[in-house]
Amino acid sequence: VQLQASGGGLVQTGGSLKLSCAASGRTFSTYGMGWFRQAPGKDREFVAGIRWSGGSIYYADSVKGRFTISRDNAKNTVYLQMNSLKPEDTAVYYCAARYGDNLAYDYWGQGTLVTVSS
Repeated sequence: VQLQASGGGLVQTGGSLKLSCAASGRTFSTYGMGWFRQAPGKDREFVAGIRWSGGSIYYADSVKGRFTISRDNAKNTVYLQMNSLKPEDTAVYYCAARYGDNLAYDYWGQGTLVTVSS
């Protein structure tokens, strides 16, 4: 699976952005998808995940109520709608894929930079 993330940019505090991650291949619906982020000088952290079936969705506490992950299997795409953005959301955002219910994410996109100005 090859992943291509897009949609990052510069936004003011309180603004919104929608990230997209397009996946190659015809088996996208068998992969759980996730979004991670890495801020300068910090470790990469989990942001949100959605099961291959779409039946289970998970969020980091720091983004609950503000971010929404969704997927469109017909378009081989996973999205991350980010609302009420804060400066601490500034990071490179990566999408990732894991086969079925595997614990580990084996495939990663190249990342897209989100900068939230105060």
